[in-house]
Order: sequence, then structure tokens, then C-alpha cells
Amino acid sequence: MSQYLLLLYDEPSGVERFRKLPPDQMQKAMQQYLDWTNKSRQAGFYVASNKLTNDTGRVVRSGSGRPVVTDGPFSESKELLGGYYLIEASSYDEAFQRIQDHPHFAHGGTIAIRQVESLR
Repeated sequence: MSQYLLLLYDEPSGVERFRKLPPDQMQKAMQQYLDWTNKSRQAGFYVASNKLTNDTGRVVRSGSGRPVVTDGPFSESKELLGGYYLIEASSYDEAFQRIQDHPHFAHGGTIAIRQVESLR
């Protein structure tokens, strides 16, 4: 069975709209994600997941042959990466089928699916 990384993206306006939800609606939305996580765990294809923090993070680039750390990443991108799931599936098609009911779609988000190459 292969592993697939699900990258959860949203537009900046969607992120702001989510942050401004009243507490009860925010809790309901978060519960939808937790319910999907539990369902995928029970179905046996869940491996891991995490929400990224709201900071900008850091980028480490090569600078004259040495690592140089800067704030970021900053880009012209219209979408922000907010978190990820790692699931197991036999193919991209099966990974796609497994995420049909993911709540991120109901909230207007985008999920990129990438197969993970095992280095073992």
C-alpha cells in the first residue's frame, strides 16, 4: 500500500473568514475535521495529520554554500497551506475516492494529493 500526502490549501479570504467565525461555528467546523480523521482511522487508511500554526514559518536556503534562514515562505500564491494528512491507498484514484467526503471541500478549500516515495 502506498502513502499519499494530502495538502490542505485555502485562499487567504477563506482563512480570514474561518478565523472570524463565532466560537460555536468554529467548534462545529473543527469537529467535522476530527470526525473525518476518526472515520479514516477506523477505516484503516489514516497515518497522520496536523494543522500548521498560523505563523509564516522559516525558509532555509543555500547562501554561498551555507544554510541561510529567512522568514517565510512568502509568495505570490493565491492559496495558503494550512495542514496535511498522510493516508494509505493503492493508487491516486483510491486516494481520491477516500477523500470525497473530507470537510475541507465543504469549507471551500483545495486538497492537493501527492504520493510519498518510501526511502526504506
